[in-house]
Amino acid sequence: MQYGFVKVAAASPELRVADPAFNAKKIIEIIEEQAAKNTEILVFPELSISGYTCGDLFLQQTLLDGCLAALQEIAKATLGLKMLVYVGLPVAFEGKIYNCAAAVSGGKVSGVIPKTHLPNYNEFYEARYFSPAPEGSHLVRIGDNYAYFDRNFIVYDIHRPEFAVACEICEDLWSSESPSAQHCGHGATIIVNLSASNETIGKREYRKTLLAAQSGKNLCAYVYASAGVGESTSDMVFAGNNLIYENGVCLAESLPFSGETAEAEIDVGFLLNERRKTNTFSSVECDYATDPQVFIGDGDLSSRQFPQLPFVPQGKELEKRCGLILSMQSSALARRLSHTHSKTAVIGISGGLDSALALLVTCRAFDLLGKDRGDIIALTMPGFGTSQKTRNNANALMQASGVSIRTVNIAGAVNRHFRDIEHDPENRNTVYENAQARYRTMVLMDVANETEGLVIGTGDMSELALGWCTYNGDHMSMYAVNSSVPKTLVKSLVAYEANRIGGRMEVVLKSILGTEISPELLPPDEEGNIAQKTEDIVGPYELHDFYLWCFLRRGYSPAKTLYVAERTFAGKYSRDVLKKWLVNFYKRFFAQQFKRNCVPDGVKVGSVSLSPRADFRMPSDASAALWIREAEEL
Repeated sequence: MQYGFVKVAAASPELRVADPAFNAKKIIEIIEEQAAKNTEILVFPELSISGYTCGDLFLQQTLLDGCLAALQEIAKATLGLKMLVYVGLPVAFEGKIYNCAAAVSGGKVSGVIPKTHLPNYNEFYEARYFSPAPEGSHLVRIGDNYAYFDRNFIVYDIHRPEFAVACEICEDLWSSESPSAQHCGHGATIIVNLSASNETIGKREYRKTLLAAQSGKNLCAYVYASAGVGESTSDMVFAGNNLIYENGVCLAESLPFSGETAEAEIDVGFLLNERRKTNTFSSVECDYATDPQVFIGDGDLSSRQFPQLPFVPQGKELEKRCGLILSMQSSALARRLSHTHSKTAVIGISGGLDSALALLVTCRAFDLLGKDRGDIIALTMPGFGTSQKTRNNANALMQASGVSIRTVNIAGAVNRHFRDIEHDPENRNTVYENAQARYRTMVLMDVANETEGLVIGTGDMSELALGWCTYNGDHMSMYAVNSSVPKTLVKSLVAYEANRIGGRMEVVLKSILGTEISPELLPPDEEGNIAQKTEDIVGPYELHDFYLWCFLRRGYSPAKTLYVAERTFAGKYSRDVLKKWLVNFYKRFFAQQFKRNCVPDGVKVGSVSLSPRADFRMPSDASAALWIREAEEL
């Protein structure tokens, strides 16, 4: 599959205990079904050829021979397919019996992986039948051929070696020393687990916790196939709860007893990017058997979905996340105010989203400190572009917040400044706009000095990414509470506070949420409406936040970003529009690094931040040519 994706599936087929021929037939049916879907890695449960609940029948040579014959039939079914299949069976080797997974591809058995850790806490007592995996690498005979017999075994695609797959079996995951940790340290990016985990109350939740942790800490994908309802129910029940995880996130799950196959498309490119960024992820030195195969195909993404607003959770999680972020912002600001012995907080209120959020955070911080909100000095500073709507919103917001209100009309002072520097005010260029922003910042700084306070910054992370701020104007403050909050998330935070507080504040905040985003540095139109609309100039914030997430969080190339964006915004933006703003994103992001290299302190609230001190370091004169050229040639 293109751009580092691989399609995987975990299935629990219909099963008859101790009937390898029947079980092989059902496994082959699923292989054929998944081949039609371009699945590249397919995982079946532990002992899926024999059934997990065979008991003392595992000691019968007849069953062992029947399982090997069935395995060879399954191997034949993979001939001509670009697919790597894992099935489970008992294997006799050097006088002992082992609980094994067989890796099958290209018509042959590539390797046999014996189980390392055997459980002894259920009635089946695996140690009664099986031995733990032996040390070292061996060869085991499968029909007329030999295959690796090694617990340390990795299969990788010969053309794309980053697609490296290793295996552990059921209890291996639950043990304190899971083999998968070593496998990942040796380069495996995908772990498959053939399991026969019975279902009990609460076990599903714990199982998911284990898988999230294992895939997260090992920066890997984890494909987990569990035994289903065909197993014996003499004393236990098996639910076929199949799960697929990627770096701690559940991509797909078949609900217990549903009989469904879990399917997902894993982003191996993202996993590799995460490993490069994490110094605590280290390689291990030990012997591994490896086998190159061809199992990566050329299919497109079919089921993987990416959120249009990756920084904004959906559903019930949104409310919980908003509450946490606001607590983080306000606690951080309270700490800074306390440390600096600040008597006041000074903030400019424009009537827009960012300053509204900053004021809400400041009010929370003062409440935490038990300080009088009257010591929050909120200034509205109308200028040439201030519309009546935003002026009304600003005044209403300040009044509803119970803060001290000041108004400083900057038009006269800025016009005097224009005369001083011999600038024609009819020339509505960058000087005309930025002089207003810088004068407002000077006013805020001076009021803060006068009242022994701090200037609270209002700018958000999206503006920093695009450089959509005036250098040493709204770019500067004494503490920037919104500096790691993207624009798309600002809206959700303001809406959350509106619903939480209610009353007059809710009405005001909803009016602000309904106002077009603008710096208001150019005069309104003839009807008094906002004429300077930010998203008409720099592009839709939802696209730029998505591109920022792809670039910094996922490590995507321009080509991969556009590929994913086309599928994510299908029907909303055309390819040409997506490409236009993608090129613009790279141009602005690289050109504006000089602004980000000297930003004030501000709390990090999410996985992405542009702080030059801890999170993103780039020379101000780094060239964007490589990224822009790739984007323009798409």
